Amino acid sequence: MLLRPLISLCVVAFSCAAAESSFDEKARAEMLARFSVDDAALSAQLAKTPDMGALYSRRGDARLFLARFAEAVADYEKMIALDPAEDAPHWRLGIAYYLAGDFAKSARQFAKYQAHESGDRENGIWHFLANARATSIEKARTEMIEFTRFDREPFPALYEMFAGKRTGADVFAEMEKKGLAKNAGVMFFANYYVGLNEQLLGDVKAAREHLRRAVLDGPSAGGGAGYMWQVARLQFDLLAREK
Repeated sequence: MLLRPLISLCVVAFSCAAAESSFDEKARAEMLARFSVDDAALSAQLAKTPDMGALYSRRGDARLFLARFAEAVADYEKMIALDPAEDAPHWRLGIAYYLAGDFAKSARQFAKYQAHESGDRENGIWHFLANARATSIEKARTEMIEFTRFDREPFPALYEMFAGKRTGADVFAEMEKKGLAKNAGVMFFANYYVGLNEQLLGDVKAAREHLRRAVLDGPSAGGGAGYMWQVARLQFDLLAREK
């Protein structure tokens, strides 16, 4: 599900300018400028060929990365309207709904994805997060999707954390015990989702720090600065502005 970037992304050079900075402003500006260029080019193509679902898919990605969440939702929904078979597999729409603040729709979209791909705990995490925002943490925990087969690290431990059975510290301790503490891919997801859990529980300072680490370390993970790195960056930015 969430490890495969769906558009080609530029990997930028990162540096920690300060505790509240995810990467240097020049790199940020260059990256966002590229997404703006992509958006304009795709919009020009769509003016000529308005029934090309793949173009809406790509423009939706660019607009999401530019924090234009409602427009990203509209593009993803248009893609599905052109090809309804794209609905159940469209986890990106679930994320766009979440970032746009439409948590009930987000939870429903991840429930649809579960019927398409039943073995991915990361989808279960997003379903839980959206459901917790739409209802309550307690209710969402009673409605968590059940998984029976092993998933990739660090998701089994993370899933238990969201279920209230472990803490973020427990997750990191388990990664250390398994010799995964220096695995960039594993630690990107560990910091990212521990950060989202801390945010959900109300510890904004801890959430901001874990998301900052995820943003700084993510590009060195397998796949580079892919789709989920961009989502982590957006959520760090939103959380940093709340301060």
